[in-house]
Amino acid sequence: MTMLADAKEKWAGAVNTLTLGATAGEGGTRTSTVTVGGGTGVPFMRFDGATPHPPVVAIEIWDREPDDWPAALTAAWGKAVKSPADWARKAVEEAGADLICLKLAGTHPDTGDRSPAEAAAVVRSVLKAVGVPLVIWGCDSEAKDNEVLPSCSQAAAGERCLLGAATEDNYKTLVAACQADGHALIGLSPIDINIAKQVNILISEMGFPLDRIVMYQTTGALGYGLEYTYSIQERGRLAALGGDKMMAMPVICMVGQEAWRAKESKATTEEQPTWGDPALRGMLWELSTAVTLLQAGSDIMVMRHPQAALGLKDMIKRLVV
Repeated sequence: MTMLADAKEKWAGAVNTLTLGATAGEGGTRTSTVTVGGGTGVPFMRFDGATPHPPVVAIEIWDREPDDWPAALTAAWGKAVKSPADWARKAVEEAGADLICLKLAGTHPDTGDRSPAEAAAVVRSVLKAVGVPLVIWGCDSEAKDNEVLPSCSQAAAGERCLLGAATEDNYKTLVAACQADGHALIGLSPIDINIAKQVNILISEMGFPLDRIVMYQTTGALGYGLEYTYSIQERGRLAALGGDKMMAMPVICMVGQEAWRAKESKATTEEQPTWGDPALRGMLWELSTAVTLLQAGSDIMVMRHPQAALGLKDMIKRLVV
């Protein structure tokens, strides 16, 4: 037995610890905060290291009613999708969201082109509606995000939100906004460790603290690159444990976004009459994707379906017992 104990891998590093959300005593208005990271071993393997802060579940909401989501998904939220504040409230109260991920889809030039002032107003309404921390995600148009996200950052100043996403070619404006307003930042890259590391280096060279960066390496869903995504995330986590400080950031996964792009999750009964109930199928597709990536070393799981979110929270509890 002594020989086996001596043969155990001794990791040199650990995942950075990050707290999102600021309470009144910390200068914010949040009624709860979320802490992620801190892992010192392979996820959920207690013999290998500690998982002091279990992964958390965020629920994605939009600043406008989605017009391209499958009917089975929007039906799960009902009328709440018509109001970001109502949607956020329902996500917390009925689906147990630890965080809200607000996607500013309506600011995209092709889908509403809403102004920075309009986006900031939505951010304030969601902050007022719920007390959990907030992830503020742009519209994925770099030029428009550079206009909108600084205004949203300022509207949420002091709340210690998570803003995204900064890329290798577009990071300076977002870094400056997060530095000024006390937020954390998402670094986005393809499923490529070298590029992910480069994004982190570029952000840190502007004086931004490494322990306020979260990594997002574009996620593949079940049947659509999940195995490759898993292997890259696992390699990233092992690099962090091995002492690579530029890979020691917690990881966020946009699970719902990717899972509901799969034809298997969104096909209707008319399109695929033998595939079973589309509402159940899509929810399980999302949950299966999430559970897999959870074990690769992800820390913040962004979900879309309320039942998938609840199922994932239950799975996390089982894994950390």
